[in-house]
Amino acid sequence: MNLLSALNWRYAVRKFSAQKVPQDKITTLMEATRLSASSYGLQPYKVLVIKSHSIRQQLLAHSFGQDKVVNCSHLIVIASQTNIGDHTVDSYLDRYLATTKQPAESITGYSNHMKSSLEKMTKQQQQEWAHQQSYIALGNLLTSAALLQIDSCPMTGFDRDGYDQVLNLKQQALTASIICALGYRDAQDLAASRTKVRLDYQEMVMEL
Repeated sequence: MNLLSALNWRYAVRKFSAQKVPQDKITTLMEATRLSASSYGLQPYKVLVIKSHSIRQQLLAHSFGQDKVVNCSHLIVIASQTNIGDHTVDSYLDRYLATTKQPAESITGYSNHMKSSLEKMTKQQQQEWAHQQSYIALGNLLTSAALLQIDSCPMTGFDRDGYDQVLNLKQQALTASIICALGYRDAQDLAASRTKVRLDYQEMVMEL
């Protein structure tokens, strides 16, 4: 399936079947998500793959009745970091230097620039920035899932504090940004047959 066909095929699944996504496909999808773009390449988030039925049952109480979190094959939680600062940059630069084998002094200016940019933000702005990076990862997750013909349903309708508590995220300096149910559409999901509604190309795209 080519890219545009995959994007036309995907929709926000309302009802999942009992079919499970094979582990090798989940691994491929998570690897694709890991390769997502992010500001400065810092990737200030973690991706949790929730397979446990008991954990998802606990999360249901914080999901505003959306039983997809329980009935899907895998529930994905993208959780953004809550403690952002110089160490965020240093951690990235350690990986960068180990990968590129460049001398540390060659990126001193870039390091200072990144740290300065984050330092200028309030704690609230840093958190919003981290959430924004999580949404970039979500976009890549949804597109990659469609190309693999894995159904999905991203959700923002959940109680963040409840998710943080059930998943012990605060203890890990994380907070839930977005959740996404993965699996395969049920044959009786009527939403699958609905025509996709999007802005026309001419309405959306401005060529200057």
